[in-house]
Amino acid sequence: MIQHFIEGLVKYDFLQNALITSVIVGVVSGVIGSFIILRGMSLMGDAISHAVLPGVAVSYMLGGSYMIGASIFGIMAAGLIGFVTQKSKLKNDTAIGIVFSSFFALGIILISFAESSTDLYHILFGNVLAVRPSDMYTTLAVAVAVILFVVLFYKELLVSSFDPVMAQAYGLKVQVIHYALMFFLTLVAVSSLQTVGTILVVAMLVTPAATAYLLTDKLSTMILIASSLGAISAVIGLFFSYSYNLASGATIVLTTVVFFIITFIFSPKQGFIFKRKEEVVIEEV
Repeated sequence: MIQHFIEGLVKYDFLQNALITSVIVGVVSGVIGSFIILRGMSLMGDAISHAVLPGVAVSYMLGGSYMIGASIFGIMAAGLIGFVTQKSKLKNDTAIGIVFSSFFALGIILISFAESSTDLYHILFGNVLAVRPSDMYTTLAVAVAVILFVVLFYKELLVSSFDPVMAQAYGLKVQVIHYALMFFLTLVAVSSLQTVGTILVVAMLVTPAATAYLLTDKLSTMILIASSLGAISAVIGLFFSYSYNLASGATIVLTTVVFFIITFIFSPKQGFIFKRKEEVVIEEV
């Protein structure tokens, strides 16, 4: 099977594009996902990944680029969530639930007006084997932009992620940093549509980063582990997808989940077995 997969990589351009794009998505999802996990914003990633659907549908009907439409609606969703939270007594999770479900419902209605739902189906569930070179270059551009943002503003992101109150006391513009992070989160979510789809993109943003979080207490190490796990999961998931004719997005996501389960059980510091042994020792003492 491995030989068959390697032969396919050498022979077919579409498989090469799929592999490169999947790895890029895995890496950049791990990078941005690390900050999402630290800030407790997993629901925000879910909201934005679903909120881009009406933008995709509108772009499809108008014959434009879905990247533009999805980005606009994703940024709108992030802005609306922040506005509702600041201008009402509602908590952040409630605002997220209202906005993301509304946008997603609107997207489903707009899909029904589209002439064909085939491409939109792939946007929902992903189809990495249909990635075009233009999609690959767009994903690469997003990845470079995200990594540059993290490198240039690493200290600001670090401080505001662990202690936003102290960051504000130091004069950092916490709200600006937050919305900048939301902007790049939207770009990552949109660029991941072709590979894992809107339904599963949140798993790519959260699962590798959550796995890394169980393995280290250092942010820089967490980012490296998360991005590596994302890339490895993309390769393994694509292998199973191509070899057994399975849904590509689902196999990639399930691979990340397998890594998480293994880490959750066997992690030297935070694993279930380690903690269980600690509890037993404490009880004996």
